[in-house]
Amino acid sequence: MAVEAVERPLPKPSDEGYVEARLLEALAEAGLALEFLGRCLTRNAAGKAFQAWRALLAALLRLELGRLKTLVKTDEERRWLESTAVPRVPTGRMKTLARLLEEAGHGGMSLWVAVILDLHDYQYHGLDLSGELSKYATREDAVADVTSVLEELARRAEALRGRIKWSGELERALEELKRALTRRAQ
Repeated sequence: MAVEAVERPLPKPSDEGYVEARLLEALAEAGLALEFLGRCLTRNAAGKAFQAWRALLAALLRLELGRLKTLVKTDEERRWLESTAVPRVPTGRMKTLARLLEEAGHGGMSLWVAVILDLHDYQYHGLDLSGELSKYATREDAVADVTSVLEELARRAEALRGRIKWSGELERALEELKRALTRRAQ
């Protein structure tokens, strides 16, 4: 897997290669999440799934930045999108950013962000029968959501193939992730 991609310095969000770098990061983090699932490290897998989805959001936010700027009402919001949302993807604003991406044509993003935020809570709090700190009462439920999120991430990444510069490295990372997901399903 393209794990070394996670360690490379990111290009600036204004650079041409930013979207591709964040997408490669998303695929690499997703591969690590599957590796952790294979070792029964479910909370670690949830954390990696969260990081993968966050990197995907960063790629989509940068890709759609022009359109997103037309959807917000103020210059302050436009500046925030460029200076904070794209490079940082603040956890507390992921739902807002997901709704903006839906307005820009990325359907279902809010539902997936809700799942990923549940996994983020699970990463920190683990299983919780009361449902107060985590929405997961069983490990199997968490594993199912991690797997579903990674499958959706792979679909969304593949859908970007014709919209961005698609390198051999991206292709390899996507194919490795899809193979790992297929092995997991068997």
